[in-house]
Amino acid sequence: MNANELINKIKMHPDYAQVGMILCHNGVVRGTSRDGRKVSGLRVAVDNPRLAQVLDENRRLPGIVDIQVDIVADKDLQIGDDVMFLVVAGDIRDHVIDALTRTLNAIKTSVTTKTEFFV
Repeated sequence: MNANELINKIKMHPDYAQVGMILCHNGVVRGTSRDGRKVSGLRVAVDNPRLAQVLDENRRLPGIVDIQVDIVADKDLQIGDDVMFLVVAGDIRDHVIDALTRTLNAIKTSVTTKTEFFV
């Protein structure tokens, strides 16, 4: 799992000359759940067909050149481990920030499910 590899894939895109911004998200296992309980780690499952659909939809947003993602699936992760890298490239800040937000929200709500391990 390496954000630079995802960025390099984007740089190879035939429309890379249109890119004015690359924005990266690095999801990390934190030590507490959203409700404040202590967590020792987690496991993520990925619906790969749905992920492909989400990426396809969001790559068609205005100004977006490419979106790359890498998610650690079906592996027990510990606090501090990287869970996901999401990299979005596009023409201007407004388009790229919007696409990253939409893509991330779609992945979190309709692509991945996580199991947290509580202390």
